Amino acid sequence: MALLLLLLLAISVVHADEGAYIGVNIGTALSDMPSPTQVVALLKSQQIWHVRLYDADAAMLAALANTGIRVTVSVPNDQLLAVGQSNATAANWVSRNVVAHIPAVNITAVAVGSEVLTALPNAATLLVPALRYVHSALVAANLDRQIKVSTPHSSSIILDSFPPSQAFFNRSLDPVMSPMLKFLQSTGSYLMLNVYPYYNYMQSNGAIPLDYALFRPLPANKEAVDTNTLLHYTNVFDAVVDAAYFAMAYLNVTNVPVVVLESGWPHKGDPSKEPDATADNADTYNSNLIRHVLNSTGTPKHPGVPVPTYIYELYDEDQQPGALSERNWGLFDASGLPVYTLHLTGSGVLLANDTTNQTYCIARDGADAKMLQAALDWACGPGKVDCSVLMQGKPCYDPDTVEAHATYAFNAYYRGMGMSSGTCYFNGVATVTTTDPSHGDCIFSGSGGKNGTFLNGTSLAPASNSTSAESASPHSFHDTKLLLQIFRVLLLILLFL
Repeated sequence: MALLLLLLLAISVVHADEGAYIGVNIGTALSDMPSPTQVVALLKSQQIWHVRLYDADAAMLAALANTGIRVTVSVPNDQLLAVGQSNATAANWVSRNVVAHIPAVNITAVAVGSEVLTALPNAATLLVPALRYVHSALVAANLDRQIKVSTPHSSSIILDSFPPSQAFFNRSLDPVMSPMLKFLQSTGSYLMLNVYPYYNYMQSNGAIPLDYALFRPLPANKEAVDTNTLLHYTNVFDAVVDAAYFAMAYLNVTNVPVVVLESGWPHKGDPSKEPDATADNADTYNSNLIRHVLNSTGTPKHPGVPVPTYIYELYDEDQQPGALSERNWGLFDASGLPVYTLHLTGSGVLLANDTTNQTYCIARDGADAKMLQAALDWACGPGKVDCSVLMQGKPCYDPDTVEAHATYAFNAYYRGMGMSSGTCYFNGVATVTTTDPSHGDCIFSGSGGKNGTFLNGTSLAPASNSTSAESASPHSFHDTKLLLQIFRVLLLILLFL
């Protein structure tokens, strides 16, 4: 019995360790959507091994075949009614969109609908039947252990979310939430939750500090304290996740984990209505989020318990309706270039590398010429940039434009200041790029001496997987970890014999 307990302990430790990962949502509302093969090439280059699709597009799944990337497919809301009303329809959906792609595609979950209880409340009564029908079809195909079934919720279904210990689900949803949680519990699945501290902050009317939403360090006297549990909360993300745990406990469910299926921060918005939707804030939030998740920090209620999280989203979706920010959540534009730079330095061995060394500071297109000149004068004066190479006859004199000269000076200052946040601003006339602005004999600071565009080199996977994305499968990485864990336990067992 003691040996069996040791083996079970080893397996549980392995699962907890594998639970710390970052995934990415792939939306398709782009006017110039990259092809599925281009999408997968980007995923590989970024070492992104977990993705969530908002449908089960056959071409995308074909491109994901034999990559090892772990895929969550979705039943779109417009198909939910049919799936929730007919076991046969659900079985047909699973046959076409899941079974047909196994085992080449590593499908690990089916998300049934998206925020149905808030976005499509009239279909709420069909949500649990749809979950059961899809799961039954997976059982029939002997895939229920490999593929979990759940449904993503908006965090707005949690009421009185602070302090977290007082949180509860909207009582009007109890007829759906109670059986749904029992279903998740009985099938070994998890609660899918969309967590957006950006919206919590925007809707708080100043009650939530920006630093608290962005994971920035807070002095001890500024931390939020749950007076019932005396747990300290240093960020909105953890508070919302723990509110979900407490809300589940209110319904007597305590062993269903939380997976955050969407979280992120917009990098652009209407300056008058969305002033905090900026690239700097998006960088800060997502960089801190990635570190927080991959460090398996857990939450105050469940320290050390991983909270797998999917960033919203891979691409900017320029066809999304609504506010300007709705079209500006992506990490990349349609060409595969990073929209902004993630600053991940200091995350230790958890990340393969940092994008910072692959970026340059340049004059912003369309910037006011007088403001550019003033910024150039400052950089070459008080900014202490050596601008001698911009003199006539020197390598960087041509083209003799204020924009070209400002770009050289801005970049020299930016690189000289260690590329730290805020050093490529210059009153709004500068911006960060991954395209090397060097030309001819004019070699910019940070350049390898060649022109060209760099992909964002940030990995969203642990750096231990050090082989190239093209040659290494995440399965070999996880399988090796599993074997090492089991080997350690076997050694421990031998010591007890």
